[in-house]
Amino acid sequence: MTNALPPLHNGHAPITLQELFREALYAFEEWATELTEPIVTFEGRIIPIGLVFEAMRECDDIVPMNSVSAITERLSKPWNGEGPLDQMSFSTAARIMRVLVRKRLLANGSDDIVAVSSPTVERQPTE
Repeated sequence: MTNALPPLHNGHAPITLQELFREALYAFEEWATELTEPIVTFEGRIIPIGLVFEAMRECDDIVPMNSVSAITERLSKPWNGEGPLDQMSFSTAARIMRVLVRKRLLANGSDDIVAVSSPTVERQPTE
């Protein structure tokens, strides 16, 4: 189902996918008591945030520091970055966020059902 999102190119995500990751992160932050997984939209499609995180699992790009702090403040143990600048790859961030989404869904007692809608196509009447 991740084919609804743009693919990675040699471990690098297009800027549209990086921006969608940020939107998914904000949606997770706003997720209060709803039982269902938050969604974001991409090119007219409704995408659960878990799919966005899943699509970034193999991305080697570096997460901006403001997003890193939004992720690490949710961890129960301190996080030490990769390298001298405490950098985090989107791959690491995506794996963390995917686990947090699954934990929230399990805690809420909801099923992990994922659906992606596609743009509506008008059908021509058959003769």
